[in-house]
Amino acid sequence: MKHPIVNGIVVIGAAAALLAGYDLLPVAIAAVACWAILRFGILLLGGLARPIPEPPPAGELRKVKITYRCEVCGTEVRMTVAPDEDPEPPRHCQDDMTLMTPVE
Repeated sequence: MKHPIVNGIVVIGAAAALLAGYDLLPVAIAAVACWAILRFGILLLGGLARPIPEPPPAGELRKVKITYRCEVCGTEVRMTVAPDEDPEPPRHCQDDMTLMTPVE
């Protein structure tokens, strides 16, 4: 097994319950339930502990969520993909557009 600590906790708990005078069947059911709950919890926490993936190489498009606004005519543009995480603002009406939403 990958997690011998889980198995050890279940075995020690079941042995302690049997030595305390509990019947075998309820102790076995409780031990299996305890093992399943602990195993599921460890797998769930392990899934949350994965590192953030590295950014793609230069030149590939990245997902962004940025909104720009033209100060001259009021046109708004939402950028969803860009070659880098902090792209230059687009031009509209011969002027750079103003950033409306912060880069996360």
